[in-house]
Amino acid sequence: MSDQTDKPKLGTRPPLGIKRTVETGKVKQSFSHGRSNTVVVEVKKRRILGKPGEAPAAAPEAPAPVAEAPAAAPAPARPVQPAAAPAPRRSPADDIAARKEMQARLLREAEEARMASLEEARRREEQAKQNATEDEKRRAEENRRAEEEAARQAEEEAKRRIAEEVAPAAQPEPAPAAAAPAAAAPVRPAGQQFTPIRRPEPAAPVRRPEPARPARGRGDDRRHAGKLTVTRALTGGDDSRARSLAALRRAREKEKRSHMSSGPREKQVRDVVVPDSITVGELANRMSEKAADLVKSLFKMGMMVTVNQAIDQDTAELLVTEFGHNIKRVSESDIDIDTAADVDADATLTARPPVVTIMGHVDHGKTSLLDAIRGENVVSGEAGGITQHIGAYQVKLPSGDRVTFLDTPGHEAFSEMRARGANVTDIVVLVVAADDGLRPQTVEAINHTKAAGVPMIVAINKIDKPEARAQRVREELLQHEIVVEELGGDVQDVEVSALQKTNLDGLLEAIALQAEILELRANPDRAAEGTVIEAKLDKGRGPLATVLVERGTLRVGDIFVVGAASGRVRAMIDDHGRQVKEAGPAMPVEVLGLGAVPSAGDKLTVVENEARAREVAEYRQTVLDRKRTTAAPMSLEHMFANKASTTIEFPLVVKADVQGSTEAIVNALNRLSTDEIKVRILQSGVGAITESDVTLAQASGAPIIGFNVRPNANARQTAERNKVEFRYYDVIYHLTDWVKAAMGGQLGPEIIETVVGRARVQEVFPAGKRDKAAGLLVLEGTIRKGLNARLTREDVIVSKTTISSLRRFKDDVAQVVAGLECGVLLADTNDIKAGDSLEVFEVEERARTL
Repeated sequence: MSDQTDKPKLGTRPPLGIKRTVETGKVKQSFSHGRSNTVVVEVKKRRILGKPGEAPAAAPEAPAPVAEAPAAAPAPARPVQPAAAPAPRRSPADDIAARKEMQARLLREAEEARMASLEEARRREEQAKQNATEDEKRRAEENRRAEEEAARQAEEEAKRRIAEEVAPAAQPEPAPAAAAPAAAAPVRPAGQQFTPIRRPEPAAPVRRPEPARPARGRGDDRRHAGKLTVTRALTGGDDSRARSLAALRRAREKEKRSHMSSGPREKQVRDVVVPDSITVGELANRMSEKAADLVKSLFKMGMMVTVNQAIDQDTAELLVTEFGHNIKRVSESDIDIDTAADVDADATLTARPPVVTIMGHVDHGKTSLLDAIRGENVVSGEAGGITQHIGAYQVKLPSGDRVTFLDTPGHEAFSEMRARGANVTDIVVLVVAADDGLRPQTVEAINHTKAAGVPMIVAINKIDKPEARAQRVREELLQHEIVVEELGGDVQDVEVSALQKTNLDGLLEAIALQAEILELRANPDRAAEGTVIEAKLDKGRGPLATVLVERGTLRVGDIFVVGAASGRVRAMIDDHGRQVKEAGPAMPVEVLGLGAVPSAGDKLTVVENEARAREVAEYRQTVLDRKRTTAAPMSLEHMFANKASTTIEFPLVVKADVQGSTEAIVNALNRLSTDEIKVRILQSGVGAITESDVTLAQASGAPIIGFNVRPNANARQTAERNKVEFRYYDVIYHLTDWVKAAMGGQLGPEIIETVVGRARVQEVFPAGKRDKAAGLLVLEGTIRKGLNARLTREDVIVSKTTISSLRRFKDDVAQVVAGLECGVLLADTNDIKAGDSLEVFEVEERARTL
């Protein structure tokens, strides 16, 4: 007993007192490698106070053997009970009742833990039923069964531990010295004092064997740390967990991927749009097939083609059908954008500013008149004082209305610019100088206006000059069927002075009146459409285009196609140099973001996406290439005519600052061609002179003409090394004058023959050992010594020679007139016979001009 007092055994507790409500015990834990740990377990219990009269009644509840009952109750010990009332001691029956209550409480806690575990399993099962597949449901059922099994095992383990802790405590405590007779009773076995009552357990379900998992550490021994908690006691120390929903979802996705990769993918059938002609590579892209497979199929059909080769629509249909797709035939014209069929409804139209084009002869004051209206000086920025570009400006009138002005060049070389300006305008203002009258470009502007079918307003300029005669201008207009209002017609005429800014308000009122009559309207709430007025290549900003928006609103970021080029609007700049975010109808803006420099006059159309823009641009480029490369049918007569042609070609390379100037220069140079010499433009473009231009010019010996442009450093070095000629101009008629002179020099001087006299050979005389002299009778004119002579026999030229000696009788003379006879000695010929004719002529060289 002393050993137990000093060092109590494991699993036992010291005697319980009345005042102690917390029982403590120590449990020894064993680990691998001979290590152990002692864990203190505290069990709180409820204090139970029994009455003195009730203590004996609790004794019969102990399940004691019947044989030991007489020795346990001696008769003399009964009177001592009242004396122990002040300090009653708890009997073993009280301890047994307390332990029963503790057992019931632990069982209740274990049952609550089991029910909580079941409830958690039920919630997981419901969640799994909502989100998982059949496989996940099956796995969730297995997990639920495993959790129930674990809860059942935890409950059994808790009951077992409770039974082990309660059984040793049921032994009677040693009596004190005053109760010595009672100590002599034999000790009852510990295992017979308390038998726990177990509830009937349901049959455990058969658990499917889990696959073996790799062990952690060395063997199955695991390192545990911390105190023994209720959760660990309930789970029996098992750290294994059920698979989470995320892990199940990952496993399901992995299984799906394995099935997808293992089996063949289902072929996707596409609707393939096939035009009249399409390349093999483009057809492969539209079918989402490999181009090599299409080429292989064509080889099997007996067609040896490459990826970049075009095939017809019927062949493409065979390929599309063979690969299991559906064909959708379209015509090539269906690819292009047809704006004529797209008409806006009347309800969507709103008023827009008028577009006014100023036209007329050169130096009649068109730009000066526009300067007076705008209040800015544009003439000072043009070389030579003449306009060589189409300028687009928008002016705000005092009334608040806006008018868009287009200023066209008046020089004869810019005929196409004037025609283009007349086609995109609403009103034409024809400027005629009062002191000069109608000139050739004025008549040309009238014809362009009539062809475009737009109304005209005549502005008679320079009325401030003393020699101005406005009435003569009105009368000259009658010759071209232009009848002004003063003469009873319907064409407005206004007398103005751009220099003195006279009567500008009258011109603006006439424009406003004409615009009101036209009722100009457009739909601003749609995809923008416009016309390229001018285009150029800027060194820092790339290709630029001045666009006049005709309908819709052009915004930054819009995808468009213009001519054979496509792009996206990166920025827009108005006529004052300010960046704008959008441009409405009749507003001119400079657009940045083009893929290439378009041609002046091309239509700009906003499309829905980049693929559509590329498709239309490629189609238009194909049409242009076809026109350029398709030659006229060659006949045998035409072939020999070209071979026998002696026309000299004058090659040139032309580079200009804007597309309109390039177009005007090329047309002006082509008009200089004659039957003897013609201009051949090797290359014309927009932008600075590059090294490739120099290489091309060097190969053909052509000069390079730069109009308002200069070569870059590499081009300059290459030109100096290869001796290529540069010609720089900023006025177009200076350029054409030089080309005329150069073409004339290429032809060489013009040879002019003037017949001086004719004679007939009467007789031939020997002169010296080898030469022969001819006796002549002069028939016409005179024959002089040293002139060129042509000897003919029966109208066939025998020889061309000169008269080296002329004699009359025996005297040398300078000339012989008609009616006289003389003797001549011809140089380098002795083939002279009587009856031949001699024609004497002079040769004059003149500089060739075109």
